[in-house]
Amino acid sequence: MMQLITEPSYDDFTDTLIAMHQLRHRVFKMRMEWDVQTSGDMEIDEFDALHPAYLTQLSGNSRVQGCVRLLPTLGPTMLRDTFSALLEGLPIPSSPLIWESSRFALDIPPDAPKGEHGIARATYELFAGMVEFGVSRRLTDIVTVTDVRMERILRRAGWPLQRISSPSRIGGTLAVAGYLKISTETLARLRCAGGLSGPVLWAPVAITATCEKEHK
Repeated sequence: MMQLITEPSYDDFTDTLIAMHQLRHRVFKMRMEWDVQTSGDMEIDEFDALHPAYLTQLSGNSRVQGCVRLLPTLGPTMLRDTFSALLEGLPIPSSPLIWESSRFALDIPPDAPKGEHGIARATYELFAGMVEFGVSRRLTDIVTVTDVRMERILRRAGWPLQRISSPSRIGGTLAVAGYLKISTETLARLRCAGGLSGPVLWAPVAITATCEKEHK
């Protein structure tokens, strides 16, 4: 199950948002040992004060086990204000047609259901939710900063990252910035690979497509 939480509904999802910040603390502070801002057992930074949209992925017993944060690129973003060195002097993405994703996190058991290529269905759900969000807002791309491990997962899932520049070492992470294409074709491909029967957030468009197996 996926939830889209935007500023007007923050108060309706207080418990979910707290659980999301706790998830981010477990993943980024405890597991990955990133140098992130924390408040108790929650990971919260200055970009959470900008009223982002959040996608949260819930398990069958309604536990928050995945999340991602989305911000328009016309304002402050992590790529603009924190990781601009990754641009290597190239223009900062800034367009009403491009949003930034950040704080993509999953905390699922090893035996969680899998889709194609051994990728967890929860991962496919989050990817599909991001594309549904983008399609509903007529975006062309989502820009993001990720590590090369996630870049490989995105490629295997059928949503390849279009690199802006070469990877660079940030702390203990080999990070790379790039664009993720938003299209109904991408959405259909992710749904097929993840075994998703339809929209995970809502139905922004009607999509009919057959599964085409690609072996690369």
